[in-house]
Amino acid sequence: MNDDLPPPLAPLLLATEHTDQDAGAEALALALARRRGMPLAAVLALPRDAELEMTAPAAAERADAEAARRREALGAAAAAAGVVLALRLRRGPQPHDEIVDEARVRGSALVVIRRRGRRGLLAQLLVGERVGKVLAQSPCSVLVVPREAKLWQRSVLVAVHPHGDGAPLVAAAAALARECGAALHVVCVAARESERAAAAQALAQALAATPEGVASRQGEVHVGPAAAGIAAAAAATGAELLVVGRSATPARPGLGGVAREVTGAAGCPVLVVVPQGPHGPHGPQGPQGLHGPHAQQEAAS
Repeated sequence: MNDDLPPPLAPLLLATEHTDQDAGAEALALALARRRGMPLAAVLALPRDAELEMTAPAAAERADAEAARRREALGAAAAAAGVVLALRLRRGPQPHDEIVDEARVRGSALVVIRRRGRRGLLAQLLVGERVGKVLAQSPCSVLVVPREAKLWQRSVLVAVHPHGDGAPLVAAAAALARECGAALHVVCVAARESERAAAAQALAQALAATPEGVASRQGEVHVGPAAAGIAAAAAATGAELLVVGRSATPARPGLGGVAREVTGAAGCPVLVVVPQGPHGPHGPQGPQGLHGPHAQQEAAS
């Protein structure tokens, strides 16, 4: 890493429940913070049941004790990794709202989160319901991490759209590749053969826009379904990090189907890039202001 350059996508925010499914996200966020020599902000977002608190206070007390245990355990894990943790416990009826609001309040540039939660009725989903909502609503980019994932070291793959602005994606991917000394690969997938020329042009523009300092950079064009083409490129390059846009084009805001499919199926972390305007995607304070209507926060040392 070039010490003269600021770390990319900083500051980080780790969003976790501190379960087994969060292990990959926690380890990767701690590794990034340790590598950069920076503190790590984290939010422990847990559900809050106001009715339970009123009708079953003993159960509510047990939930509070479990939340305290998780907070203490996460703090101990950060201390063992040599990372200063700025942890906040937030509870509300919709934990994804707490994560999105915390990212907005802190001015985070990147949310690091698990891919799926507990197995059960929704286990067939490639991306967990909570994660999907965070991806769709986050004011900043989101790094979705499988349970067994590790920090990338050799290969970063970024996918650009033949008719979209690939500059923000390439900039983010190049910065993360440069930070770890990894090679950068760019793929552009044309839906049909008649769009190959447009894809080749978009690829050339992306490669030309790659900042200096990347170990190596290569690109290729695929023709066919986008998610399949990205998966094929990831396998061919041994990608340890995938970088995609949240939606295919600015005219189609929100989480696109390709981004959801790639994020859910990838065997490595996936960075979903959210382009930033003057005040982020939702303006200076987002659709509900700095604090959601049901937010409950507790500062933790």
